[in-house]
Amino acid sequence: MMHRAKLAVAALALAATAGSVTSAAAFGTTADQKVDGVIVVAGNTCTWTNARTSANPPNALTVDRTSINKPGGNLACGGGITATLNNNPSFTFGSTGANALTDVIDITGQQSFISCRYKAVNILWDRDAATGKYVNRAFTATKTSGSFLCPGSVTTEAGGASMLFH
Repeated sequence: MMHRAKLAVAALALAATAGSVTSAAAFGTTADQKVDGVIVVAGNTCTWTNARTSANPPNALTVDRTSINKPGGNLACGGGITATLNNNPSFTFGSTGANALTDVIDITGQQSFISCRYKAVNILWDRDAATGKYVNRAFTATKTSGSFLCPGSVTTEAGGASMLFH
């Protein structure tokens, strides 16, 4: 039962990390169309750095999953969990850049022999003015496939993930 909960949480962790954004230009640096992500869920941290994006915020952009997932990326999670992003999430930004919207995040989490796939839609993010990171609002991802041990849905609390575009 503990493994089941940890795997579902890790899957959501990846979903949440895929969606926050900060404009490098807002901080006087040169933007290189990259994004770093971090999420801590149930004591497990998932991170990646330097994933490629198709543009810089506040322009609409897409994150390239091949630059997040291994072997091309460096996505890593604690707690014996592996995660894979199954789509290239698209982001649009509010007119002032204070918020962002991710269309769909489709992810798979695995621990031992248990695999769970979840999809979340229309995820909202708010920009933290102090750090420049975008942090998630609470959202629920629904199971689309996987073991009967996987919960039917999982929720990520507000502020459980952040992304930094640079």
